[in-house]
Amino acid sequence: MDPRVGIVGAGVAGIACARELDGDAEVTIVEKSRGVSGRAATRRKNGCRYDHGANYIDLDPDDDLLPLIEGLGTEGLVDVEGPVWVFDHEGEIEPGHGEDGRKLTYERGITGFAKRLAANCEAEMRTETRVESLARGEDGTWTVADTEGGEWGPFDALVLTPPAPQTATLLANADWDDPLRERLHDAVSAVPFRTVLTAVLHYPFALDLPYYALVNTDKDHEIGWLSREECKPGHVPEGESLLICQMGGEWSEAHYDGAREEVCAEAARLVAGLLGDDRLASPDWTDHQGWRYAIPEGAVDRSALTDAEGAGLYCTGDWLVGKGRVSEAFGAGRETGKRIQTRLGGA
Repeated sequence: MDPRVGIVGAGVAGIACARELDGDAEVTIVEKSRGVSGRAATRRKNGCRYDHGANYIDLDPDDDLLPLIEGLGTEGLVDVEGPVWVFDHEGEIEPGHGEDGRKLTYERGITGFAKRLAANCEAEMRTETRVESLARGEDGTWTVADTEGGEWGPFDALVLTPPAPQTATLLANADWDDPLRERLHDAVSAVPFRTVLTAVLHYPFALDLPYYALVNTDKDHEIGWLSREECKPGHVPEGESLLICQMGGEWSEAHYDGAREEVCAEAARLVAGLLGDDRLASPDWTDHQGWRYAIPEGAVDRSALTDAEGAGLYCTGDWLVGKGRVSEAFGAGRETGKRIQTRLGGA
């Protein structure tokens, strides 16, 4: 009988982990949403398609991610056109430092990456199932319970992929009588996460700008990130503009519970001021998304995580390295899968 592995979360990290285990384990993924991809999210509205969480797949020329992506199918795979420039707390905009490399997404949105990974993975997928608690049995296996009273497992290994604060909550309530539980909880809960409010702003005219996106380098402006979805082939009709405005951490915290109309109106006013274009204060339609745990701003102390793996409990995601990137989530998930293979294969 193949080893049994449970994975909480069907974001890029969870699916990458499951894919690595194909053929070596019986894998079940439990996901709270209706679909896959987590914070790498895509929406459609009024003829537009837009990535309002993670904006693209960043490529490092030294890794092997591009061949893997291409191996999943190149139809609809597109480059994001234009560089990323920078601005400071005073709103001074200048060219970037040439550090942003190739940026990929799909004509149908960034969720295409996770969907293609999942389509090439044999794991059993259970969506719309929110995990509420986890427990370790006397035989060393793991089970998870959902909010509707369902139970999943037993698993020889369990992988937690939600953002660190949500993973810490699961650990705090875990039925696991071991001092390691508290040590692991403390390590995970110490990872800082930035809250982000995303305002999506549409205009019935084209913008003539020399960049795809702007990023606030000193993290002291109300706006943290501003990008143009029209730079992605297939996302925005010609002659229109769609801005993804991800607000800074302090601003997002202060306005998180605000009404969508008010948040978007204030974001539009700030965008108009940053770009020096009064037209941008009046978008013809908007959208809005709050990400309570959006971007990790520090890496975890891995000693407790390493010890927990000896008990069959694994944590993975972009927060392990402290960088909120699709490529980091994928790499973390894949490496976790390899470690599980080594442990269970030698058991």
